[in-house]
Amino acid sequence: MSNAKQPLAAHQALVRWAMEIPDREFLVQPVAGEWHSLSFGEADDQARRIAAALATLGLNKGDKVAILAKNSAEWVIADVAIAMAGMISVPIYPTANADTVAYVVEHSEAKAVFVGKLDDPSLGTAIPSTIATIAFPYPTAECRYAWQDLVEKNEPLETVHVPEPDDVMTIIYTSGSTGKPKGAVVTYSAYSYSCQAALASAELDEEDRILSYLPLAHVVERMVLVGPSIYAGGRLYFVESLKTFADDLKRARPTVFGSVPRLWVKFQAGVHAKIPPRKLRLLLALPFIGRSVAGKIREGLGFEHCRMFASGSAPISTHTLEWYRKIGVEICEGWGMTETSGLACANLPFEAGRIGTIGTPLPGTELQTSEQGELLIRSPGLFTEYYRQPELTAEVFTEDGFFRTGDKAEWDQTCGGYRITGRVKEIFKSAKGKYVVPVPIEARLSASPLLEQICVIGAGLPAPIAVAVLSEPAQQLSAREVEQQLAATLAETNRQLESHERLSNMLVAGDEWTTENGMLTPTLKVKRDQIEARYQDIVSRKFDARIAWEKDLS
Repeated sequence: MSNAKQPLAAHQALVRWAMEIPDREFLVQPVAGEWHSLSFGEADDQARRIAAALATLGLNKGDKVAILAKNSAEWVIADVAIAMAGMISVPIYPTANADTVAYVVEHSEAKAVFVGKLDDPSLGTAIPSTIATIAFPYPTAECRYAWQDLVEKNEPLETVHVPEPDDVMTIIYTSGSTGKPKGAVVTYSAYSYSCQAALASAELDEEDRILSYLPLAHVVERMVLVGPSIYAGGRLYFVESLKTFADDLKRARPTVFGSVPRLWVKFQAGVHAKIPPRKLRLLLALPFIGRSVAGKIREGLGFEHCRMFASGSAPISTHTLEWYRKIGVEICEGWGMTETSGLACANLPFEAGRIGTIGTPLPGTELQTSEQGELLIRSPGLFTEYYRQPELTAEVFTEDGFFRTGDKAEWDQTCGGYRITGRVKEIFKSAKGKYVVPVPIEARLSASPLLEQICVIGAGLPAPIAVAVLSEPAQQLSAREVEQQLAATLAETNRQLESHERLSNMLVAGDEWTTENGMLTPTLKVKRDQIEARYQDIVSRKFDARIAWEKDLS
């Protein structure tokens, strides 16, 4: 891109790329196993036609337009088109339930909804019939209008919207880990700051390839990976389905790859399913063979061209980070929230000495902790307000403009990084009257390759109890082997804890926690309140076994 001033919005960046390199490949979308690509010029043309179509449907500048869909090239084009038309986008998680979809559409006052690939097409019925619906060109819910028809019947919008810095670009609803989702209002200047900060930190350029598969409704995917890639002029690849993920990843050959802790653990479990942990440790310890094995693992995962790895959305275990480091995958842990418009702090560039911390704030962002240990942030990337919730907005900001994040943190002077220690509201009091912080305990337990998901609960109980879901390797072992290894993990963990924190038992859950059964948010965070409610009857009983199975106690 030329040395002219960076554009304020992604749609302006796309317009410039379409003028400078119209034939350069931009979006790569698999459809029925075939790969289809759109150049910058083609994407700009489609976006302008969709922007013009929105006006023909009776929408005006400032109106809200929602996007309910899995990631696709059309998702990005629709987002750009909404901005080109001077309207405000409202992304909705494609894994949300019908009640949440209906709530977000109503609360945001959306006038139209783009609907794309969904695991449950019946979600379309949650959208009122009075609202215009536009179907992406995939099998999806029944809609009033079809994407291709609108593209073909409308001429490209000649003059795209030129926003002011304080204009509202998008309303991003939180994933709803506690109560109803809140709509964070994000301006163009906040979006631009976040994208440009991520772009500079990752040193993205037009040669980079990004695989977009985490929900674009989430602030990290949209403003830390996809948005910066548009500014940089990189290539964006998409995944056709969960079944094709591994092949799509290898086809994309990403140079920068971000994920969430849950998926990093799943990738690790997949490696362990092929090479048992003990054997892998022995192989990696060998001077020449170890490097060869590590390289083959990276290649098998699709990472042979990747120069940067990242993890965010939730805390990731130091044990997981160290495991990946041994195979040459240095994961930069980052921290941010919907309200911070994405990345605010990161171990970037990667430093091994900072593993277990979120590193330092991005340039222009200020972090500090309150007397209670709560992390406070002031940044150009902060959201403006919670939509239609002025009282809540007033509660979360300090008088000097810092946002109360709800995360507890401490500054680690030895390595120079912030360490997240839990959520302010997640701390619970045991029957002994002692406060317990679950996150650090869960991090210690995660050292076991047998555990994939962990939640420590214990409000009102004599001692905390860990509820856990077994990993795939653990499911190949006998119950006795699992019990023996988990008992050892429990004992080792307790040795590292204060007396009031020590776990009395571990309960092995009968089912995996998913978004479908309500145990995880759309960003794969554990819903503690739902897990506590589900297992309350079991954990409140007295059982002697140190390692107990839900199936035996239900």
